[in-house]
Amino acid sequence: MEIRYSVHPEHAKAMTTEQIRQHFLIQDLFIPGQTKLVYSMEDRVIMGGITPVAEAISLEGNDQIKAEYFLERREVGIFNVGGSGKVSVDGESYAMENKDCLYIGLGKKELLFTSDSPEKPAKFYLFSAAAHQEYPTQHVSFSSITGDRLGSLESSNDRIIRRMIHKDGIQSCQVVMGLTQLNPGSVWNTMPPHTHDRRMEAYLYIDLDENARMFHMMGEPTESRHLVMNNEEAVISPPWSIHCGAATGSYAFIWAMAGENKVYSDMDPVAMDQLK
Repeated sequence: MEIRYSVHPEHAKAMTTEQIRQHFLIQDLFIPGQTKLVYSMEDRVIMGGITPVAEAISLEGNDQIKAEYFLERREVGIFNVGGSGKVSVDGESYAMENKDCLYIGLGKKELLFTSDSPEKPAKFYLFSAAAHQEYPTQHVSFSSITGDRLGSLESSNDRIIRRMIHKDGIQSCQVVMGLTQLNPGSVWNTMPPHTHDRRMEAYLYIDLDENARMFHMMGEPTESRHLVMNNEEAVISPPWSIHCGAATGSYAFIWAMAGENKVYSDMDPVAMDQLK
């Protein structure tokens, strides 16, 4: 498990491009037959990818989190961004189609991940945070959530947002997750941007053409920086940072948050004339 430490905004101002990438960018999430986990000191979240091929992969505890099993003191939200697969939770199996979401609460011990086809393996993206009480395991299919339309074609940010794990949906201790898709002709997400000091956030960009690139904007509003990203790469967004972006082609992204509350609207908007 890779460890990422928190970064002070004053430190971020002086970072080179490579240093920004080392601290905030997560690459190579979906390695066939393997698990990749990144532990961030931002609200002590764990992000990762599990890509089973022919054999099932078990998500287990380890010495780095001092846990006998992964969810001993944690909860986890999971999205499948690959082919169809299954997640078994203490013997109960949940079918996971592309973009389906699964929440697993505190205390579940055996987590097994499988793909339905080795030729088109599932790619399970997980986002985990500390938990203080158990909530039921719940699955929600992508097709069952209509979502809300935001933005406009005129401002190049016409998009559909689907909230899966949130205050009025699947219940959790602090994990909040959803998926946003840009409609044809739009490239900007979350613009104008915002910050939220009470929660950190992570973005996983998906459905991006291999020759396209994502320009993710971050940093303090008056000290913006950017990351150039490929498909299926994730970014850690500290509470003090804006998080928005534009791509050279169509894409979707999974957003995940953890922190003091689960109120989606708890954010501090940044006016366009504040950005530098």
